[in-house]
Amino acid sequence: MRYPRANNIDEYISQYPQNIQDILQKIRQTIRDSAPGAEEAMAYGMPTFRLNGNLVHFSAQSRHIGFYPTPPGITAFQKELSPYKTSKGAVQFPLDSPIPYKIIKDITLFRVKEALAKLP
Repeated sequence: MRYPRANNIDEYISQYPQNIQDILQKIRQTIRDSAPGAEEAMAYGMPTFRLNGNLVHFSAQSRHIGFYPTPPGITAFQKELSPYKTSKGAVQFPLDSPIPYKIIKDITLFRVKEALAKLP
């Protein structure tokens, strides 16, 4: 199912059924708590957090939640992500299984350290 392009994260989340909205809001809050200095934005049609560049993205798909922490975020957590389908810079969390919010938190914290290390 395709939804219209959203202008902000609230609009993006509001397009989904309530059960998916609840998951997306919890992911959003997990990222906010882990990256308090990050700015919310939309990029590539997805909710995005920026801190010295793109930090992480997330999205809802028909059967999974996509989480996009860039390739280093996937590589650094290969062991923790082994139960999930991954690609170079993304992981899929199936909607028929509990969402691993702790992994999202840990990867976001890792990405924050990377982003802050790049600051002049």
